[in-house]
Amino acid sequence: MPTITYSQALNDALREEMRADPRVFVMGEDIGAYGGVFRVTKDLLAEFGPQRVIDTPISEAGFVGLAVGAAMMGMRPVVELMFMDFALVAADQILNQAAKMRYMSGGKVSVPMVIRAQQGGGRGNGAQHSQSFEAWFAHTPGLKVVAPSTPYDAKGLLKSAIRDGNPIMFIEHKLLYNTKGEVPESDYHIPLGKADVKRVGRDITLVSYSRSLLHTLEAAETLSQRGIEAEVIDLRTIEPLDMHTILESIRGTARLLVIHEAHSNCGVGAEIIARVYEQAPNALVTPARRLGAKHVPIPVAEPLENAVLPQPADIVRLVEEMM
Repeated sequence: MPTITYSQALNDALREEMRADPRVFVMGEDIGAYGGVFRVTKDLLAEFGPQRVIDTPISEAGFVGLAVGAAMMGMRPVVELMFMDFALVAADQILNQAAKMRYMSGGKVSVPMVIRAQQGGGRGNGAQHSQSFEAWFAHTPGLKVVAPSTPYDAKGLLKSAIRDGNPIMFIEHKLLYNTKGEVPESDYHIPLGKADVKRVGRDITLVSYSRSLLHTLEAAETLSQRGIEAEVIDLRTIEPLDMHTILESIRGTARLLVIHEAHSNCGVGAEIIARVYEQAPNALVTPARRLGAKHVPIPVAEPLENAVLPQPADIVRLVEEMM
């Protein structure tokens, strides 16, 4: 399999789905001639033209609303939000329109659209351009939430998301775009709602997703050198959540730590731990833990940002405490 970047994997997925289905079109700020701020839509304009690769004004509420209407009429729009933080501007369109339309129409109207959003810190972009909102969207009935960590998963999950019949928040991390991995040239899809065991271990289960998954794998290698073998689960999809894979893992390891870059307070980690204690209350030999960003706005200065966001060393330290 060829080795390509995360951004190229997404580009390939968009290109293949646009070739396969004339209802698929992309829209967002600077996605046409410029190719997107993170180059995910590079060269799509040349192949598909301005009617299917649409540069929009700086008006998220306007063009997300346009996409909702287009999806209701049978199109399959893929919207790019330049930063996840800008979803706040389009919150009514996403949460009150796209997410609720099928329910409110008694199933007569579907909204098959994908909103690609780039979130996360690590670039010194500050408090208004570094946030992680996956738990917020997962809290809203009617939305599916996807957060791939590798090029292989990014392509397979985006293709599945475009073909799905529901509104989907497809979350990409800014610092994943240049990461590389093997991706098949053949057509493939990864089902939504299925986690992946990225590393097998016996001593503790580490659950993560997106960029934090890479930190978790790095920490697992360090722990292995110290005699602790961690099993690493990549959620890939946050809503629906694959609790089966998590429960099967902790029945073998009897320990659980959930790691994510989003704030710990009311986050995905808290939800997973609550479900574990509800569904398998006797599976753990030590209390489950969560590790997320500290409950403060994301700083600009690199040392402060690193102190707020979970790092591999933080994962290693917490696992050793749990052991």
